[in-house]
Amino acid sequence: MKIAVLPGDGIGPEIIAEAVKVLQRIAQDGFDFTFEFAPVGGAAYAASGHPLPEATLSLAKSADAVLFGAVGDWKYDTLERHLRPEQAILGLRKNLGLFANLRPAILYAELADASSLKPEVVSGLDILIVRELTGDIYFGQPRGRRTAPDGVFAGQPEAFDTMRYSRPEIERIAHVAFKAAQGRNKRLTSVDKANVLETFQFWKDIVAEVGQQYPDVQLDHMYVDNAAMQLVKAPKKFDVIVTGNMFGDILSDEASMLTGSIGMLPSASLNEKGQGLYEPSHGSAPDIAGQGIANPLATILSAAMMLRHSLGLPEQADRIEAAVQKALAQGLRTPDIHAPGTQKVSTAQMGDAVVTALG
Repeated sequence: MKIAVLPGDGIGPEIIAEAVKVLQRIAQDGFDFTFEFAPVGGAAYAASGHPLPEATLSLAKSADAVLFGAVGDWKYDTLERHLRPEQAILGLRKNLGLFANLRPAILYAELADASSLKPEVVSGLDILIVRELTGDIYFGQPRGRRTAPDGVFAGQPEAFDTMRYSRPEIERIAHVAFKAAQGRNKRLTSVDKANVLETFQFWKDIVAEVGQQYPDVQLDHMYVDNAAMQLVKAPKKFDVIVTGNMFGDILSDEASMLTGSIGMLPSASLNEKGQGLYEPSHGSAPDIAGQGIANPLATILSAAMMLRHSLGLPEQADRIEAAVQKALAQGLRTPDIHAPGTQKVSTAQMGDAVVTALG
């Protein structure tokens, strides 16, 4: 099983090292993993002048799965947009056809006090956010800058983007979400802004049509502003949430804080063949890079998702998730989730604890 490992920038190499360490321990039990490393993001730009070199893209395409760290660094913010590190992840999503992003937000009992909400509000939280990844305003054309042709400020410089979704795009992400709900508590919330956006009235109509094929799943619709409020007011009312690219980007980060830290939130991005890119939901955090204080658990949990969704090893995924919980139950915490009465550990020490917990 070939795994493309793309560490990236900032804390990416540190957290990827711990996830690979955990996977190597799994491999010792008779699983044939081949790890091939390549630069991506700012590291790739520094080495070859592009955030997603052709060699890196070719490796990703040929792999069974991609394990991705994080990209981004302030020193590249002045580059032309197509050369910025963040373009690497957008390019991988587009070239690999990674249209479905799965982001579970699970609150481990040991971290109930680390959440920004009261324990009684978030205890037992288990949400899955299904985000469409390759459409919406992030990819819509046309886009650019021009002189405003009309309106109150006609003749003035303006920038514009295009929000758009086609029927097939909405149908395929809806099917992913309904099937996910069937395997959980059979409740799906579709998040839109149909009251003001034609794109999301279209989204709402098509999700409702697809829902007729899943009579066992209870479907409801919610405006994105209300969904953002309900996530902090009554998050346990949700089971599976499906939404577009931009709304999903925002809501999944909000949901991460319910879990105590964005350092706990894994992510899987899948194409129609089951090939996937697995990454933590957080960014590259260049301000803490190299200090050994980053939380590797989201990356380790992303590796578990890789075993489950792309490599056909759900039992080994369960082992990793149980090992993470065991390490937390021992009171071990990286600085982002540290609390009085717990033991503060480094990035590497947390990775070692998960390996030890695997037995």
